[in-house]
Amino acid sequence: MIGKYLIERLAGLPVDVEIASEFRYREPAIRPGTLAIAVSQSGETADTLAALRFCKAKGLATAAIVNAPDSTMSREVDLLWPTHAGPEVGVASTKAFTAQVTVLTAIAVAAAAQRGLIDEAEQARLVSVLMEAPRLLAEALQVEEEIRGLAQEIAKARDVLYLGRGAMFPLALEGALKLKEISYIHAEGYAAGELKHGPIALVDEATPVIVIAPSDAYLDKTISNITQVIARGGRVVMITDPNGARQAPEDARVIIVPACDPLIAPLVFSPSIQLLAYHVAVHKGADVDQPRNLAKSVTVE
Repeated sequence: MIGKYLIERLAGLPVDVEIASEFRYREPAIRPGTLAIAVSQSGETADTLAALRFCKAKGLATAAIVNAPDSTMSREVDLLWPTHAGPEVGVASTKAFTAQVTVLTAIAVAAAAQRGLIDEAEQARLVSVLMEAPRLLAEALQVEEEIRGLAQEIAKARDVLYLGRGAMFPLALEGALKLKEISYIHAEGYAAGELKHGPIALVDEATPVIVIAPSDAYLDKTISNITQVIARGGRVVMITDPNGARQAPEDARVIIVPACDPLIAPLVFSPSIQLLAYHVAVHKGADVDQPRNLAKSVTVE
């Protein structure tokens, strides 16, 4: 989903994000000239592999973003984009997630340049921004001690809401998924603009609301959402950058990550939400690497 936001915005290419386990069963309308991209850590996930083969059978070009370069998926696609993140031991992928988002970002920039939508100077600027991501990710990890303290409070909750706008909406889904997977707390990620269309009914003093809010074109609207949650007795944790922190509502708890270009905000903001899930799970005594009922690679449907 993050890739969809980036590729459509930069390259002007329509992108559909499909749930692999549903895709081939719903009789999708597939047009010639479509590229099917599979995203997988292991390259062996049964439903993703089946969806990929379905696309090949329909005559589509295929590509894969895969962490295991010798996997079945890697061998069967026309074009391989290996992430080279190294072995991911934990079931809840973190470095694989970061590497996949990085590859999708690079694809968006390359496609924009290839289609003539950005010139060489803008391409060079965006590549320079992407090359800054490792330094900013290292800085973003410095919030760990603060996150550890916050986790003790979040661990008491039965439900947690994550909100974000633009590319931060998929990141809200990532935060909720990680919390569910390793701490066993029910969590939901929502587009912040949908708050009044249902989720706000869940807001009370016992339900923490994690809002991912970089200083981007959406910030004013996101702050409005935060104010609405606080007005209804909700406890808000606002993950933002220094500029966003200066505009944060008074009753919001603020976690500050480094300021960055919107291109790499999904990368820079991801450690804070992943660390939160990790420390909540540790506080609860859960096994963060081997969560109950989950397998590293789902090789059967």
